[in-house]
Amino acid sequence: MTLMLHCGANPIDYPALRDIETPEPTHSHVPIPHHRVVDMVRHTLGFYGHEVISESHGITPDGMRYFGVMMLKSPYGGYEDTVAIRNSHDKRFPIGVAFGGHVFCCDNLSLMADHVIHRKHTANAKRDLPGLISEVVEPLADIRDRQQRAFNRYRATLLPPEPADHAILDMFRAGVLNVTRIPEVLKEWETPSFEELEASGPTAWRLFNAVTFVLNGRILTEPQSTQGLHRIIDGVCTRISLEEASVCTPTS
Repeated sequence: MTLMLHCGANPIDYPALRDIETPEPTHSHVPIPHHRVVDMVRHTLGFYGHEVISESHGITPDGMRYFGVMMLKSPYGGYEDTVAIRNSHDKRFPIGVAFGGHVFCCDNLSLMADHVIHRKHTANAKRDLPGLISEVVEPLADIRDRQQRAFNRYRATLLPPEPADHAILDMFRAGVLNVTRIPEVLKEWETPSFEELEASGPTAWRLFNAVTFVLNGRILTEPQSTQGLHRIIDGVCTRISLEEASVCTPTS
């Protein structure tokens, strides 16, 4: 996938990432090289049976903040499972590892679970980091299964116009979308840019991808945005399912 980044970050390949200078440690702050975080995540994924098939990396011009994505071999059609990584040397944010999906047809990225390693960069944190990353990666198989079930449900749920409009308004209220993004989402929802989504009909899957298409570029720096999106789309699917069940249930 194309690694679209905001916050002034630029793509970088892994060999060049290894050459990024790490600031000298102080008594209270021990920066962890960006490539070491990548190496630990990659090694831990392999240990738990997840095969990395491609990687993309991004770095800010001053080398202080890193964002990356690893694509995993997946048995599911239409998308890849992904692992997103972030690290900073300037204390802007802690190390983070997030899990999600990359949809082939529109190059969209979404994140279902985000784990922040809330530890200050100290000598002890550097020592403990491999174990902390292992704790984050260990449940990934269950998360991948849960994501597949969610995506299948989105594909199978038809959205009438009114629930779709309400869902978009809920996204605005929840901070998933700002007001300037709403017309873009409506355009992608009503007239998708991609044939596969046009052919899917007015489903929750189409709305989900309309939003992730518009948010592309924010996902790595603001992983909570698509987690909120998942909650709203899940809620819409549940309400529609309950309404359909009540219609089918005969009254006594």
